[in-house]
Amino acid sequence: MHSTSFWLLAGLLSVAHGSSLLHSESIDAPQVRAVSPFGNLPNPILDDPLRLANPLSKRTKNCPNSPSDRTCWGQYDITTNYYDTVPNTGKTREYWFNLIEKNLSPDGVPRYTQTINGSLPGPTIEADWGDRVVIHLTNSLKTSTNGTTLHFHGIRQNYTNPMDGTPSITQCPVAPGKSMTYSWRATQYGTSFYHSHFGLQAWEGLFGGIKINGPATANYDVDLGNLFLNDWLHATPDATYASAQTQGPPTEDNGLINGTNVFGTAGSRFKQTFKAGTRYRIRLVNAAIETHFKFSIDNHTLTVISNDFVPIKPYTTNAVSIGIGQRYDIIVTANQPANNYWMRAIPQLACSYLKSADLVRGIIRYNSSSTADPTSKGYTLPNDCNDESPSKLIPYLALNAGATKPTSRLTTTVGPSAADPNIFKWYFNTTTFYSDWSNPSLAQIYTNKTTNWTFQSGAIELPNPNSWAVIVIETAFPAPHPMHLHGHDFYLLGAGVGAFNTSIPLTTQNPPRRDVAMLPANGYMVLAFLTDNPGVWLLHCHIGWHTSQGMDLQFIEREKEIKALIDSQSAWKGLNQTCANWKQSVKANSVVQDDSGV
Repeated sequence: MHSTSFWLLAGLLSVAHGSSLLHSESIDAPQVRAVSPFGNLPNPILDDPLRLANPLSKRTKNCPNSPSDRTCWGQYDITTNYYDTVPNTGKTREYWFNLIEKNLSPDGVPRYTQTINGSLPGPTIEADWGDRVVIHLTNSLKTSTNGTTLHFHGIRQNYTNPMDGTPSITQCPVAPGKSMTYSWRATQYGTSFYHSHFGLQAWEGLFGGIKINGPATANYDVDLGNLFLNDWLHATPDATYASAQTQGPPTEDNGLINGTNVFGTAGSRFKQTFKAGTRYRIRLVNAAIETHFKFSIDNHTLTVISNDFVPIKPYTTNAVSIGIGQRYDIIVTANQPANNYWMRAIPQLACSYLKSADLVRGIIRYNSSSTADPTSKGYTLPNDCNDESPSKLIPYLALNAGATKPTSRLTTTVGPSAADPNIFKWYFNTTTFYSDWSNPSLAQIYTNKTTNWTFQSGAIELPNPNSWAVIVIETAFPAPHPMHLHGHDFYLLGAGVGAFNTSIPLTTQNPPRRDVAMLPANGYMVLAFLTDNPGVWLLHCHIGWHTSQGMDLQFIEREKEIKALIDSQSAWKGLNQTCANWKQSVKANSVVQDDSGV
C-alpha cells in the first residue's frame, strides 16, 4: 500500500468580492446552430447577484478584435478582469445534443461508442465571451442502461452550481429516454471541452469542444479551433474496467488526433494545410483517459498564449507537455519551406501505457494536393510527465494569492479496497470516495439531510465567504496525477518532488492559475482558491480509471447559501424530476453502481 497525504489549509484572510453592473455591447459572433431569446428559455439562470452592485468600467472607444490586434474585444480587452467583469452580449447560443450508440472506426478498427449526435469528437460549443449557452441533452441509448450527464470542463459555473453536470454531486444521471437542459454564462474565454461525468462514458466517446471567443495575448490570422489528443482502446473502457481494478490500467491500443489515426494499414491521419506566412491559432485539448502527451510540429516553433482558461504572457517552445484535462492555445506561423511535416502527439511512457507510441501523428501540408507522407525529423524531447514550467505560465491578468500556514492535515492512502483486497482503489481522506448516483449532494443540502456527511463522501466544508482555501496534496506513489478542480481557477502556489514542509517557500505573487495541474510523482502540489462561488465542487484526478476508483473529494462551499441559490434559479424542480426518472430506471433495469459515482 502506497502512502499519500492530503492537507487542507483553510485561510482566514477574507477579501472583497469584485462586483460590477453588466452592460450590453455589440460584438460580431460566428454562426451557430440556433439562437433564441433568453426570455423564451425554461428556468433562466440568474447572474451572480454580487455582480450587480457597481457600474462597469469599460473602454470609452470601441476596440475591434482583428489579426493586427487580438488584445481588443469591443469595449473590453485582455486587461479586463474576467473574474469581475463580463460583457452582456444579449445573445444565447443554443444546442441540441442527442446521446446515441454507434459503431465508429476512428483508426479504421470498428468499435462500439456512445457519442453526441454520432460524431467523435462531438459538435463544438462555440460562443462569445458573455453569451448565454443552452444545451438540451437527450439520452437516446437503446441497448445500454447507462445514465449520462454533461460536464463543461473548466467552466466555473459562477453561481450556477446545478449546471455543473457531476452525477451524485450536482444531479442524478439523465436516464435513457429522458432529457435535461443546461444553461450557463460564458464568463471566461478560451478553450475547453465538455464530457460525460458518468462512469467512463467520456471515453466511450461522449466528449466535444468548447470554444469561447475573446481577446488573446498575441496576434494570429486564422483560428483553427480545437485539436483533440486522445488515447484509444479497441475494447470499450466499460468492458475493461473490471480488469483495471484488479490488474491496473490496460495498455491503450492507439492514439487519435482530432478523432482519427491509422492502425496498421487501416484508418487515416489528421491533415491540415498551411498557407505560407499565415499565423494559425490551435486550441490543444488532452481528452485522454490515461495518457500524457507532448505535442509538436516538426521544424515549427509554438507560441503558447494560454493555459486552460487563463491567458498568459506568450512564450515560445518546440513542444508543449499537456496532461489529461489540460488545454494550451498555441500560435504556429507557416514560415518553413513548402513541404510536408509531421504533427506529433507523443505519449509519455514514463506515466502512460500505449502501443506504437511514435505513431500518433498528423500531417501538415503546405500544398493541399500532396499525398506524400512527411520525411521530417522530430525534436529530441525528454520522456517525462511534468507540467510546463511554472516560470513560463505567467497569467497576463496579474492576481495575487492570500496563502496561510497549514491549519489541518488529512492523510490518505492508495492500495487495495478494504471491502475486497483483490480490487485496487484510490484514497483521499483515508477512504475511497463513494457518492450515490440517486442521492446527489445538492439534493441532500436542499432537503436538509446533511447534518453529517458520510465518511465515504469525502466532504470538506468551506463555510466562510471570500476566504482562502489552500490545499497541499502529497504522494509517495511513483506516478503523477493530473488534479482537476471544478468551480474555480486555482492558484498553483508550488509543486515539487519530495515531501512538503512549511519551510518550503510558496509563490503568492501572480502564480500560475488554471483548473488542472500535475501532482508530481513522489511529490507535492499546493493549490489555493477563494471561496467566492457557492456550491458543491469536485476535486479529482483526471485519469479516468482513478476517478472511477475513488480519487475524488468534494468541497461544500458556503453551504448555507446553496438552498437559496437553487431556489433563485428554479432549479429544484428539474433536479428532483431528473432524480425521480433515474430512480425509476434503476429499479426497472436493475442498475448497480460499481464506481465512485463521479
